[in-house]
Amino acid sequence: MVVTSTPGRTALALTVIGAVLAPASPAFSAPAAPAPPPVDLRADVNRDGRIDLTGTTDTTGEDTWTPDRGAVFLPNIDDDTKRCPTAGPGGKPLTDAKLAACNDAADAIVNGNADLADLARVRAAAIPGLPATATGSVSVPVGGKHTRVFVKRAGGWAHVTGKTRLTAAELRAGLEFGVESTDIVRDAKVWDGRGVIRLTVTAPGRPAGSDDITLRVAPLLTHHHLQKTQQVLVTKVAGKEDYERRQQAFVSALAKETKAAGVTAPLVTFDKYQDVWAQDFVEPGYVSMTGPDGRRQAIRVMIRSAQPDREAGRELFEKLRGNGVGVVQVSGVRDSEEWTLNSMGNLETVPPYTHKGRSFPAGRIIMGERKDDGSKPAQAMRTMLASQGFQDPLLLDTSWLHVGHVDEFVQFLPAPGTPRGWRIGVADPEAGLRLLRDAQKAGHGRTKMFSVPDSVERYAPRETIDQALASKELIADNTMAAARIRANLAVLQRETGVTDAEVVRVPALYTRGKEQVGERGDRMPRLSRLGAGEVPEAVTEYGQQKNLTRRDGRAAGPGTVMTSAYVPGAVNGVLLGGDRYLAPRQWGPVIGGKDIFTTAVTAAYTGAGLKVSYIDDWYTYHLGMGEVHCGTNTLRDASAAWWKRP
Repeated sequence: MVVTSTPGRTALALTVIGAVLAPASPAFSAPAAPAPPPVDLRADVNRDGRIDLTGTTDTTGEDTWTPDRGAVFLPNIDDDTKRCPTAGPGGKPLTDAKLAACNDAADAIVNGNADLADLARVRAAAIPGLPATATGSVSVPVGGKHTRVFVKRAGGWAHVTGKTRLTAAELRAGLEFGVESTDIVRDAKVWDGRGVIRLTVTAPGRPAGSDDITLRVAPLLTHHHLQKTQQVLVTKVAGKEDYERRQQAFVSALAKETKAAGVTAPLVTFDKYQDVWAQDFVEPGYVSMTGPDGRRQAIRVMIRSAQPDREAGRELFEKLRGNGVGVVQVSGVRDSEEWTLNSMGNLETVPPYTHKGRSFPAGRIIMGERKDDGSKPAQAMRTMLASQGFQDPLLLDTSWLHVGHVDEFVQFLPAPGTPRGWRIGVADPEAGLRLLRDAQKAGHGRTKMFSVPDSVERYAPRETIDQALASKELIADNTMAAARIRANLAVLQRETGVTDAEVVRVPALYTRGKEQVGERGDRMPRLSRLGAGEVPEAVTEYGQQKNLTRRDGRAAGPGTVMTSAYVPGAVNGVLLGGDRYLAPRQWGPVIGGKDIFTTAVTAAYTGAGLKVSYIDDWYTYHLGMGEVHCGTNTLRDASAAWWKRP
């Protein structure tokens, strides 16, 4: 054998030579090295509410996380004991940042049993036979900035820090930990929501033993219409002026309709900031996990619109935040990002579906963008929503709408027994024009276009059916609106697999110029859904568009005609129950004692299995370019498992 001088190889060669030349000798066994303590951390990996300490149901995949499997913990951002201040010394308003900074995760204390219920559990299996000198420690090597751990001890739940030492007696008996996140996922590129908990045990004369368990913070999800309505939100204004009395009457009528639909909880009424667009400054969401008792543990999370100058969003902290309710807001919204697209009426949720290998068990968000000039909702909000990893926002084109919100032309309706369990409802301007043409052919062309009572007629167009149909601009507006809606529907059908048979087409009409815009009086400008104090500059006849600008001051894109509802938009209503729909009263032409739009709209919804009722919103919302949906909001049931595929 050739022996080289390469360090290490020479010794190896001599060893081999020696082995060849040496006589056989009895085998020699070195003393076994002491084994590390058998550390075993476990969590609710299969999400059934129990931690299996003896079997394997919670060990497979414990170090990974997928949408279908993996331990979940909550962002503990509610205020279970209502300890968070809503004002500073002397009642001075807090800044938005200070309002948002306080919640149950802002301290390192378990604030009572309700707060304890928001903690995910992690168990350490008992380690028998440990010497009294053994100790344990807990660290969070991944996600430590956003993950807090508590340990259950005889005196209660103690915050675990780098200095915390677990005793041999505790380790021999087994331990229970509680885990919370201090925030939601804001940007998956910064933090993907994972928290890795590590338990390390040391004993004299033995190597340290350790085990990791991976959890992920529950995604912040928005509600969809297959979830049962539990409570309705609305703004109630004070005062005795004409508009105020009418809006108060709307709230009273809404309460009756809500009760009739089987929603037993009373209305939640916003009253501090007088912003009547309750759909727009907030989007109710939720986070949930399976609690230790096997039931879903949920925190409602009110998502404030990305409109920092919209004061009404402050009332979410001041009034709603509390036991089981948290609030989040995004920061870093640029002034150049279009204000109206950041309203939450521009965020709706497709119910759960699976199509072409993609599954959305919690539904999928849709938002409107203005493709004609490239305007989109705020990047900070889109990043936050996408970073949840479950509802992948889909953008639709709302360039053709003054306000630009998806709720102005599309909705999703429960449909038990159908392939997906839901249908798409869309506004149908062609059907609206057909209603007028059929009435004209039947000899009713001189019938007034609107049947609004005399008390508010000065705020309604005065034309007849003949005059409306004689307007080239009205025909052009609705031909354009129909084409835009078809294009958006094609996107939804491509993404979801919904067929034409699963589409509910609801008669509608749109217009670029609204007579009532110029006649609203001193109370109406603040009602514009485009923004406080802003009303589009439009003249009293169709089609003559003057200097139409959006809130950021930019003109509409070249060739863009922007419209809003002419007849109150029926699709812009609110689903109060699985089969109960509340639409804005149509106030269309009355022929033979019947409102032809009401008759047609009712037929569309009843054909889809819904019972439809109507509420008057002409003066309170319609004149401000919105409808019932724009002025209300809903809290829905969050008990379903968001990870279970449809």
